[in-house]
Amino acid sequence: MQQIFLYSDGACSGNPGPGGYGVILKFGASEKELSEGFRRTTNNRMELMAVIKGLEQLKWDHCTVKIFSDSKYVVEAIRQEWLLKWEKKGWKKVKNPDLWKLLLPLYLKHSISFEWVKGHSGHPENERCDQLAVEALRGPGLQIDAGFEQMQKDKQHLI
Repeated sequence: MQQIFLYSDGACSGNPGPGGYGVILKFGASEKELSEGFRRTTNNRMELMAVIKGLEQLKWDHCTVKIFSDSKYVVEAIRQEWLLKWEKKGWKKVKNPDLWKLLLPLYLKHSISFEWVKGHSGHPENERCDQLAVEALRGPGLQIDAGFEQMQKDKQHLI
């Protein structure tokens, strides 16, 4: 099977604030773009959401996927095997556990490698993903990031 290339980026206007993600999937001569905006979220959540939404688009199991991201938060969590350690420890003290839990089975289903790219450095696909993410966060019909909203409610109950 050919390698699939997944380019991803997340953006936020304020942190937290309105956010969006952008994804480009490339497989052979085929290319697909995805984006979505949320009314209130964080940049890290959008970086993670981009990878999740891109992987959810794959129609086959056991794909070879190379993911390009400018998020050290996402890339290092995989490279340093923190994701697997967090699961073993029951997701204690992990930020955004709802999204990491969504990513884990997708990560395990495929053969995935991550490459960090410097953001806003002229990388064509990363620049396009950033553009998609920014357009999404400024667009109409922003979605609710239910995981973020729940975390905010949980924090209020602790005060």
